[in-house]
Amino acid sequence: MNRISLSVSTAIARVTESALAPYQSAVVRIGLSLTWLLFLLREFPHREELYGPDGPWSWELGRRLIDGNGAFTALMWSDARGWFEAVYALAVLASLLLLLGWRTRTMSVLFMVGVLSLQNRSVFMGDGGDNVLHLMSIYLVFLRCGQVWSLDARRLRRAAEARARGERVTDRVGPVLWGVSGAALVAATGTGRLDGDWIVPVILWAAWAAQGLWWAVGRLTRSGEPRILLDVVTNILHNGALLVIMAEACLIYATAGWYKIQGSRWQDGTAVYYPLHLEYFSPWPALGDLLSSSGTMVMLVTYGTVLVQVAFPFTLFNRRVKNVLLVAMMTEHAAIAVVLGLPFFSLAMIAADAVFLPTSFLRRLGGWAARVREAALPRARAAIPEQRRGPRTPEDAEPSRVGFTA
Repeated sequence: MNRISLSVSTAIARVTESALAPYQSAVVRIGLSLTWLLFLLREFPHREELYGPDGPWSWELGRRLIDGNGAFTALMWSDARGWFEAVYALAVLASLLLLLGWRTRTMSVLFMVGVLSLQNRSVFMGDGGDNVLHLMSIYLVFLRCGQVWSLDARRLRRAAEARARGERVTDRVGPVLWGVSGAALVAATGTGRLDGDWIVPVILWAAWAAQGLWWAVGRLTRSGEPRILLDVVTNILHNGALLVIMAEACLIYATAGWYKIQGSRWQDGTAVYYPLHLEYFSPWPALGDLLSSSGTMVMLVTYGTVLVQVAFPFTLFNRRVKNVLLVAMMTEHAAIAVVLGLPFFSLAMIAADAVFLPTSFLRRLGGWAARVREAALPRARAAIPEQRRGPRTPEDAEPSRVGFTA
């Protein structure tokens, strides 16, 4: 009995004292934001046909649908072309800044707003990956996804070093972002723009209030207890969202695999063979013909896909088997991106799968990336002309100035 109590106490302490899986959270953040950013940039020339005023799904049709299902989309606040361009630009900017890890708390909320606004505007646009992005963008709001591999982590590290030297550190950007976002929330709520489904407005207001409370506790209170309490609540939310993401990925694969078993199309190989001959899913017709020409290859892909999807949730209890199937699933999604021409669906699924990557591998990957960056920086500095570097001493400035005026 005492052993069980000790195990429960240890588990509770681990969940409340720290935000688990910081590297996995960072990879999920980077993968999802990169997927959405690349999609928005690729579809930039066609943005008005997909989600804007020139699309076949008109603003009025979108208005009727939103009135019926209560989904959130800022694009329904106005049918002006300028408003659409502003929302699209905000979605691109939020994706880029979240990818870099700049003010991840605020950018994760704006990222969610951009994803929901565009996808709910035209619900018939997408290839399956949009559903994953739709859900994961909401979960990202609750993750502490900027602990590593982010500009936030670098900023906090430099601030700690400055405090250790006795310097005073003041954050001016955070309060400005909080004030601007609060004013936007008040305006949207006061004009009835957030009268649809209650989930998104509650998330927006809760995130805004939590940011203000976090700043006030750190700025105005001398006791460490309120900050510890906020840390505990934040860690619980982070770890809970991480668990939901893992359960979501397992649910996707389990339901997909079991449905495939029940269908005759996956038993006779038609489900793999037929898409390879559809023009819509054949960016490389020769490659599709090559794969479908071998009955053995079609059989291996068919039964391998079903086996991996059905078995994956049960392999989480065995780390080695889980890692092998994880590599197999990521390889499968990469093949889907190339063979069937569904890169963003594959990227979204790979980003969701990244939550299961082992920490040791991610640390080695981060160390390798850091070494590459450190090796590239000296070369970049050496490539900068001496004049662009600026004078090293006051004496060096005079010849440069004379030469310029001559």
